[in-house]
Amino acid sequence: MSAMVDDTPFGDAPPPVLDEAWFAARATTGIQGLKAYDPGHDLVAFRRRCGDGRLVELGSNENPYGPSPRAREAILANLHMLHRYPDPLGGDLKRALSARHGIGTDRILLGNGSHELLMQMAQVFAGPGTDGTAPEVVAPRFGFAVFALATQAAGAHLRIAEPLPRDSAMPLGHDLDALLAAITPDTRLLYVANPNNPTGTWFGAGALADFIARVPREVIVVVDEAYAEMADAPDYASALGLLDAHPNVVVTRTFSKAYGLAGLRVGYLIGAPGLVAVMERLRESFNVNGLALTACEAALGDEAHIEQARIRNAEQRESLSADLRGRGLEVFPSQTNFVLVGFGREAAPIESALTERGVILRPMGGYGLPDCLRITVGDADENRRLLAALDECL
Repeated sequence: MSAMVDDTPFGDAPPPVLDEAWFAARATTGIQGLKAYDPGHDLVAFRRRCGDGRLVELGSNENPYGPSPRAREAILANLHMLHRYPDPLGGDLKRALSARHGIGTDRILLGNGSHELLMQMAQVFAGPGTDGTAPEVVAPRFGFAVFALATQAAGAHLRIAEPLPRDSAMPLGHDLDALLAAITPDTRLLYVANPNNPTGTWFGAGALADFIARVPREVIVVVDEAYAEMADAPDYASALGLLDAHPNVVVTRTFSKAYGLAGLRVGYLIGAPGLVAVMERLRESFNVNGLALTACEAALGDEAHIEQARIRNAEQRESLSADLRGRGLEVFPSQTNFVLVGFGREAAPIESALTERGVILRPMGGYGLPDCLRITVGDADENRRLLAALDECL
């Protein structure tokens, strides 16, 4: 006679409630206290509610002029390959990036957006030490939210450098001296962005070179240049020119902004071959899809399209900034495709009123700037509709 087997997992007792708290208690220490990245409004729902062409989306810093026609053509030409895995090495795109930047392909790492690469930098280089101690990561107060997320997810300790005061020559920009002062013997990574999100501010070539030279060689410096292609200030320079002299520096870029390919999620990292080789150990196989690889390669070859996007963005940024200042608002200096705007009072009611009118901006309360909104520089029609709605709200 065979033994009776109770095939219910918990006998006669009702199953326990396995809610978020139950699973969180079983997560790693870094994940337990982590909050998910906030992408903003549910834009898909808003689009369905408002209908085509009625929603003014100025909250995600996308390129309103779209990608190069070459990228669309490349996607259409490769639709017949959907049943095949993409190139796991991303060889053609890497070679195109190699030619663009004058570097070897062994210095390039592709990612599912630069977000993935920023997260992996902390995971690889700022995880708990063998003795159980938590390494430190330095980042600016008003820096990309992913810097803090990456640090906490890796189980590291975040040391925040406070910004320059709002009444300084470059308000809310990175205080490079404060970043240097925050470095300790336990610091493993330092995140910085140039130009910076969410403030739009930047620092010049001389300041950048001096800053990098003063960072201890043991600290890896991650310079996020997501908006580099939009910068046109005479004193702006990429950190790419400093990599040979400073192998502890890496640069991250994206195809989501100036290249207008946000929907494909492709970013890349440029660093020392040794660093890239270590990062490759963690990279997910086939982490960039086939259509994205071919579209980005095509977009990279259309320099005229990028130049037009830069020119039109600069024109609209200047015009929009002047119109906003004419309404008595505080507009911070920017070298990106967005402007940070101070309203002199709580901005949440204004943001809510604009949302009701189909204009989507990015609130800044989560960054500790409750009186500010971040406004993507749209095309002329989008900016006109924004200003009309803003006049109603103000």
